[in-house]
Amino acid sequence: MMEGRSAMESPVTRLPTRRRTKSYGRSCFEASSRFAYTSGQLTILRIPTTREAPRARNIAERVDPEQVTLLIKNEWKLSYVTPLYRFRHTHLKKYSKHLSAFIAAEKQQGTAVEVGLETGYRVTFSTVLGIAETDEDAETVFIQIQSKPMFAATGDALKVVWSGWLTCVNGSPEYLHSLLPDFVSLPLFCSSGPENITVVVKSWFEKMFDCRFGSLGLDSTSLQWLCALWTGCHPDNNIRYLRLLWTLPTQPPLDVSYTVNPQDAWELWNSVRQEDSVDGTVGIDEVKHFMAGLESHFFRHFKIYLSSGTLRKVSTALGSAQQDGKVKILCSDYLATVLTLLTECAILKMPI
Repeated sequence: MMEGRSAMESPVTRLPTRRRTKSYGRSCFEASSRFAYTSGQLTILRIPTTREAPRARNIAERVDPEQVTLLIKNEWKLSYVTPLYRFRHTHLKKYSKHLSAFIAAEKQQGTAVEVGLETGYRVTFSTVLGIAETDEDAETVFIQIQSKPMFAATGDALKVVWSGWLTCVNGSPEYLHSLLPDFVSLPLFCSSGPENITVVVKSWFEKMFDCRFGSLGLDSTSLQWLCALWTGCHPDNNIRYLRLLWTLPTQPPLDVSYTVNPQDAWELWNSVRQEDSVDGTVGIDEVKHFMAGLESHFFRHFKIYLSSGTLRKVSTALGSAQQDGKVKILCSDYLATVLTLLTECAILKMPI
C-alpha cells in the first residue's frame, strides 16, 4: 500500500554558489545542452536522456573492502570542484604533510574553529583503486583527518574528525579529453565532518591546485532518476521502502512525506518500462511516467497535486539523496550507478 503524511517545516535554505575566475567549467544555456569553455576548446555536453540500467556488482572484487566501508553508510555533503592543476596521485604523502601543516597554521591564526581540545592533526591521503569505470576517469582520492584529545591516555587511538573524497566515475569523455595534460578532473567532492574543517580543506586545495569549489545541490530531475534507478534494483536487492519528500508552495510551506510499498513501486516501474527497453538502458520518459504514476495515486487518495511542489528527498534501503546535496550510499553493489549520476551533476554545475 502507498501511504502519505504531511508536516509543517521551514523553507529550504539555498546555499550560495562560488564562481571561479578561470574558464574550466560549464554554464547552462538551455535544458537540453550545456556549453563549456575548457583549457583546450569549446565543447557541448548534452544532458543524457537515457542511462544504463543499474546492475548489481560485487565491488569488493575490485576495491579493498576496508576502503569500501569508508565510502558507504556515512552521509556526505556534495560539492563540485574544477580541474586540479598539476595534481599528482604519486605525491599523496607530500600532500598529507602539506595539508596537516596548513591546518595547524590556520588553527594558530584563529581561522580554524576548534573541534575540542586536540594536540594536533594527522592527515592521510590515499588512493581508492577500482572505483574508476573508464580509462579516462582519474582514480578516487580519499582524505582522512584524525586528532588526539589533549588528555588522551597513552596508546589511545586517534579519533577521526573529518573525511572526504574526490572522484570521477564515467566522466564525460568529451570534457575530459578537452583538458590540457596538466589538469586532473575529480569533479565530485564528498565531505563528512565539521563545516569549518571542510572550509579549510577546500581553501588548501584552491591555493595548491588553482581550483574552485561550489555547493552541489540535486535538482528534481536528478532525484527522480535516483528514485527510478533504485526502484529498478528491487528484484535483485530488496529496497524495503520508497520514501519521497515534497515541499508544497503553501503559506507556510507544507512538507509531504510519501512512503510506497517496495513491491507496489516495482510493479508500477515495471509497467512503465517500454517494450524496446531491452538494451539495458532507462529513458527519461520512463522516469517521468513512473513519477506521474506515483503522483496520480497520491492525488486519488489525498487530492493533493504533488507536481505543484518540489521534490526534496528520495530514500530507500539502498541510499538516500536530498535537494541540498546530502547523499548517503547504503549498498556498495550500486555504487557505480549513483556516482555516475553525481559525477555528471558535478560537471554540469561548474560555472564558466
